[in-house]
Amino acid sequence: MTWEPVIGLEIHVHLKTRTKMFCRCRVAYFEPPNTQTCPVCLALPGALPVPNRAAVEWTILLGHALGCRIPERAIFHRKNYFYPDNPKGYQISQYDEPLCVEGSFVVPEPEGDVLVGIERAHLEEDAAKTVHVGGAEGRIHGADRSLVDFNRAGTPLVEIVTKPDIRSAEEAKRFLQLLRQTVVELGISDAEMEKGSLRFDVNVSVRPAGSDELRTRTELKNMNSFNFAAKGIEREVRRQIEIYESGGHVEQETLHFDPGNESAPPLRSKEEAQDYRYFPEPDLVPLEPEREVVERLRGELPEVPSARIRRLEEEVGFALAEELVTSERDELYSRIPGERAAVANVVMNELAALGLDPAGVNAEELGKVIERRGEIPRAAFSEALAESASPGFSAERYLAEAAIADVSELDPVIDRILGANEQQVEAYRGGKEGLLGFFVGQVMKETGGKANPKVVNERLREKLRA
Repeated sequence: MTWEPVIGLEIHVHLKTRTKMFCRCRVAYFEPPNTQTCPVCLALPGALPVPNRAAVEWTILLGHALGCRIPERAIFHRKNYFYPDNPKGYQISQYDEPLCVEGSFVVPEPEGDVLVGIERAHLEEDAAKTVHVGGAEGRIHGADRSLVDFNRAGTPLVEIVTKPDIRSAEEAKRFLQLLRQTVVELGISDAEMEKGSLRFDVNVSVRPAGSDELRTRTELKNMNSFNFAAKGIEREVRRQIEIYESGGHVEQETLHFDPGNESAPPLRSKEEAQDYRYFPEPDLVPLEPEREVVERLRGELPEVPSARIRRLEEEVGFALAEELVTSERDELYSRIPGERAAVANVVMNELAALGLDPAGVNAEELGKVIERRGEIPRAAFSEALAESASPGFSAERYLAEAAIADVSELDPVIDRILGANEQQVEAYRGGKEGLLGFFVGQVMKETGGKANPKVVNERLREKLRA
C-alpha cells in the first residue's frame, strides 16, 4: 500500500511591540531573569489586563497577508492549563471567534502553486520561559531541574493554524521558510528561532494515498529549526506507516523531537479543545475592529514574497526568481537596469559572494558595468563589483578599461605570436586543438589582459584554419 502524509502546522510568532500584550512591561530578550514583570503579567490578585492596540493591528495586517477574512467581532478567552510556566493557571487567548479566519497561503513551486489553507490566526499572550538545567542542549529530557523566567510571560503572540493541506516534509519546510520571510518583511516580528520569537508545532498523520480520511495524528512540539521540522516529519511518517503495516494503531499524543538522536519520546497525551475548558475572558470586552482601520491596514500590505516570486519568474525563470526573493536580493535586482537574466546572475553569484549591503549598491552605475561586462577585463569587472557599494562609485573608470575588440589592433599581435610559434601552429593543425588556449594566453599576455577573449578566439581559429 502507498501511504500519504497529512501535515498541519501551528506557528507561534512573537510580535515585536514595545510592551507586552496586557500590561506595560517592556518586551525584552536576554535581560536578567524575572526583571521585566509587574502584577498583571505575574497574575497577582486584583490586576486587570488592558489590550495592546499595536498588537491587535499587527495581527490584522498579518491576517491580510495570509488572505484571511477579518470578522467584525473577536473575543478573548481563557485557556485553562496548569503548567509551571503559566503564572495565572490560564492563558488569555482566542478560541472560536479569533481576529483572522478562513485564509490561504501560496507556496510557489516549479510545477505550480501549493495552496495551504489557514484555519485561523489568533492573538494571545505567551507563557513564561522554562529553562531546563543539566540536560543535553537545554531540553527537558535528561534535565535534573527546571527554572522559570517570567520576563517572557505576557509577550504578544500570534498563533497561525493551517489546515492539514501539506503533503511532504519538504513542502512543510518551504511553507515555514516563506511564512517567516513574510512575517519579517511586514515588520511585525524578527521571527528569530534562536531566541524563541518563532517556533512551531507539527501535526502529522498518514493515510492511504488517494483517500480523504483523517486518521489519528500526533504532534511534534516546540520545534525551532526548519531542518529539524523536516527531519521530525520524515521520522514520524515512517513510524506511523510501520505501526499501521504491522497491524497496530497510532496513539494521539504530543511528542518531543530530539534532533541529536532523531528520536521523539512521548511528552504527554494530546489535548483537545475541551481539555482547556475555554470560556470568554470576563475582564476584557470583545474586539470590534473598525472597518476603516481594517481597510487602512489592507492598503499598507506590501507585495508578499510568494507574489514576487511569480512576478519575477516571467523575467528570469522560477529557480532564479525564488533565489532572488528568498535571499531578499530581489529589491537590488529590480533597481539594476539591463538585461534581466544577466543582472540576476550577477546579483545571485558574484555580488552575493562579496557580502555587500544591497541597500548601499549604486544600482544605476553597476548596471552600466554589467551591460559592458564582455568588453571589460575580468579583473576590472571584479573590482567594479567590489566597489559598487562605495561612496562615489562610478562606472566610467571601469568602462575606460574596455577590452580591445578592434580587429585591426588585434591582428598584428596575433600574427606575431603565430609566427613566433610555428611548431605549435603545426601541432594544432595536426589535431592538437587544445593548443588554442596557449595562443589565447599569449595574446592576452601581449596586450596586458586588455584583449577581448571572444574576439581573440574567433580570429585565432580563422587564422589557424587558413
